[in-house]
Amino acid sequence: MKKEKLNKNEIKEVLSKLEELYKGAKSELEYENPFQLLIATILAAQCTDKRVNQVTAKLFEHYQTPAEFLELTEEELGVWIKSCGFYNSKSRNILETCRILVDKYNGEVPQVREELMELPGVGRKTANVVISNVFSQPAIAVDTHVFRVSNRLGLANSDDVFKTEEDLMKNIPKNKWSEAHHWLIYHGRRVCKARKPQCEICTLNDQCLYYK
Repeated sequence: MKKEKLNKNEIKEVLSKLEELYKGAKSELEYENPFQLLIATILAAQCTDKRVNQVTAKLFEHYQTPAEFLELTEEELGVWIKSCGFYNSKSRNILETCRILVDKYNGEVPQVREELMELPGVGRKTANVVISNVFSQPAIAVDTHVFRVSNRLGLANSDDVFKTEEDLMKNIPKNKWSEAHHWLIYHGRRVCKARKPQCEICTLNDQCLYYK
């Protein structure tokens, strides 16, 4: 990875182009409340949003609250979520999380990042997804797409996820953090793909350090 970053004007131009391309972009996970998004995001680790949506569409029909999830054993939940991968650990984490939500938070999802990160299966990325999407708190969740695209473009310059998040928080206006997170994901899924990035058709290739 080239150790370079864009300058302020270039960053502004890249963000403007991303906003133009993906204005209104939002999470592609389907959910109706904070609890559903939390569960969906835990399931989305090493799994596609499309697959997660297929699983949760059926799962949430039958189990809608932490208390209802706790009626299941790990094995029973594992059957529901098997196609999401790593279902044994995800099942264990989800039920342990539900237990904490019931015991400590009266069945509600906490709105504080640090409290979310204390839940099993919830790292900083998942916590940021929840607080930005359902609690309207500015945050940048660095998933594989955000990490790849931001470092290729030059919006960040790190081989570390947390430092990438710090770079993005410095380079993107705070009121755009949550939106920009979605722009970068959309661009990573549609154009700046991991193995075969479509650089020739990318409208950002004039600024992109990876392309240069």
